[in-house]
Amino acid sequence: MDDVEITDVDDDSPFRVEKPIRNPDLTSVSQTAGEILSQYGWYMLIVTVLVYLLVQYLSKRRSSQSNNGTAPEILQDAVLVARRQEAMEAARLRMQEELNAKADLFKEKQRQQEEEKRKQKIEMWESMQQGKSYKGTTKLPQNTEEASSSTAVLKPKGKKPLRSADYNPLSGDGGGTCSFRPGRRGPSSGG
Repeated sequence: MDDVEITDVDDDSPFRVEKPIRNPDLTSVSQTAGEILSQYGWYMLIVTVLVYLLVQYLSKRRSSQSNNGTAPEILQDAVLVARRQEAMEAARLRMQEELNAKADLFKEKQRQQEEEKRKQKIEMWESMQQGKSYKGTTKLPQNTEEASSSTAVLKPKGKKPLRSADYNPLSGDGGGTCSFRPGRRGPSSGG
């Protein structure tokens, strides 16, 4: 069985498979590109990324300069800032005027109160010089009968007295609830 050999009789058959055509110039280029990528691939990748980032940065910078660099917009911003400052200054001035007006009213009220106090002191002094009470409503009693009647204790109507007449806080009795009480028995609640 080793002696059998198969050969094609018909070389012009329609099912004949041919080898693909190769361009000798492109194969050398692809081989050179493959060698370059294998040796310097990482470096080329890093350089490409850096160039991309640099282009992005420069485009952003250029767009921001073109937006902010126009003269009419700068002039308009300056006018707007000046108007805001003028408005704020006017508001501060109004608030200061209101504060000054309130301070003047307060000072005037204080002067009136001091004047009334001074008048009351003068009236009190004059009434004491004339022998009247400091409120100027009653005179000092002249007779002994008037003196005894004026020393009587006047009780307000409709109100209960706070303490009884015989209350003495130093005596120790009188129904007060303040007395010594011993502490509770039992374990201490310390921790």
